[in-house]
Amino acid sequence: MHENDISFEIRKAAFAIHTALGPGLLESVYETLMHHELRKVGLDVKTQVALPVLYNGLKLENGFRMDLLVENKVVVELKSVETLLEVYHMQLLTYLKLSGHKLGLLINFNVPLIKAGIFRKVNGL
Repeated sequence: MHENDISFEIRKAAFAIHTALGPGLLESVYETLMHHELRKVGLDVKTQVALPVLYNGLKLENGFRMDLLVENKVVVELKSVETLLEVYHMQLLTYLKLSGHKLGLLINFNVPLIKAGIFRKVNGL
């Protein structure tokens, strides 16, 4: 499955969840619900995927944790915050660079309209 098709399914799941429950829940709730929705449509979804960091000969096995990795191709970083800081965008770009994945979605569920809370980030596309 191509990254763009996976992205469509991820966005569709986010819309369904946000329409049903709206903003204001904890990030962990949205993560569980996204996992459920994406598995329902047959996608392979891993949660809290450890991402090692290599620096100057030192390897940190759990340097970062990606919220969701869908079909081993698309990284999804979930937020439920009042203000989406620029550092969250940079965090996702760092995850993409370190993991070698090409596409990521930053989704903030704490917005009145979910389309305003979805941001697409690319690495080498």
